[in-house]
Amino acid sequence: MTAKLAETPGAETSKDRLRLWVRLLRAARVIEGELRLRLISQYKTTLPRFDVMAALYRQPEGMLMSDLSRFLLVSNGNVTGIVDRLVDDGFVQRSRRDGDRRTSMVKLTDAGQTSFRDMAAAHEGWVDELLHSVSAADADALAGMLKSFRSEWEDHH
Repeated sequence: MTAKLAETPGAETSKDRLRLWVRLLRAARVIEGELRLRLISQYKTTLPRFDVMAALYRQPEGMLMSDLSRFLLVSNGNVTGIVDRLVDDGFVQRSRRDGDRRTSMVKLTDAGQTSFRDMAAAHEGWVDELLHSVSAADADALAGMLKSFRSEWEDHH
């Protein structure tokens, strides 16, 4: 059966793409694992908390909880637990939108913005360190390819 696959037109291209996917996945997992370790050891925080704070940092006026979960591609329940803890820690504030008790707006507090800026600078440095062997030109080319792939893929879903 393997020999037939190899003889099928496009099979080598298919195998190359499969190998690419495995390498992308492996690289992402290794880098993500290292970032998780560094965030917990240096900032006593988790990657999901960092991601929530990053999304809110980009939207200083705040976001609806439903928009935040959609942006992060996670369930409302997952975001709610993280936001609850960030509120308890004084990094996020929650308010009702136009008095509507069903919709919550969340945004970073001043302390949350300060904390996130510090973590984001460290995070950028860590990623730079972890990807130091990738040239600027290669990073730009790969990012461009992945961006066009994402645009193509998102159009189908």
